[in-house]
Amino acid sequence: MEINFDKNNDGLVPAIVQDATTGKVLMQGYMNQEAYDKTVATEKVTFFSRSKKRLWTKGEESGNFLNLVSIKNDCDKDSLLIKANPIGPTCHTGTDTCWSEDNVADYGFISTLEDVITDRIENADTTKSYVASLLKKGINKVAQKVGEEAVEVVIEAKDNDDDLFLNESADLLFHYLILLQAKGFKLNDIVEVLKKRHK
Repeated sequence: MEINFDKNNDGLVPAIVQDATTGKVLMQGYMNQEAYDKTVATEKVTFFSRSKKRLWTKGEESGNFLNLVSIKNDCDKDSLLIKANPIGPTCHTGTDTCWSEDNVADYGFISTLEDVITDRIENADTTKSYVASLLKKGINKVAQKVGEEAVEVVIEAKDNDDDLFLNESADLLFHYLILLQAKGFKLNDIVEVLKKRHK
């Protein structure tokens, strides 16, 4: 890999570390050629510490290593994106990331929808919220609704109306997310099961 360590006259390039599984940005450090070479050789993410003026392997004292998965160079060849599997929290303050975020997968709008469902469960008026009113009817009613939506998806899958198929699929996913939370789970719990099966 060609990396332009000389661009900033200090022999360093920024290195952004991202969790290889969740996609969360964990931290940012700096690498020189020696740090890059050591990272590749040991498969433990190593930086050049500007304050200590030496190589520093993340986790060398705490044991919270960043196990290397991949390194990519940007288009200008002067910034690195490192994907890693963290062992423990990444930040020296004890948080998962250096931005005090939980290192959990973000599924974009689906995660937003999960948060809305959680809010409706915890705070909504059952006379104004569909989610709250459905849950008030009990787990059997929620499960029945998922079954009904699943049947409708199957029916639409056998026809040629893509719009109806997609809408019924959206209904099924929405109600399944409600059922998961009614049982005390979220989508990430299912992803973890699938990941274990994948191995």
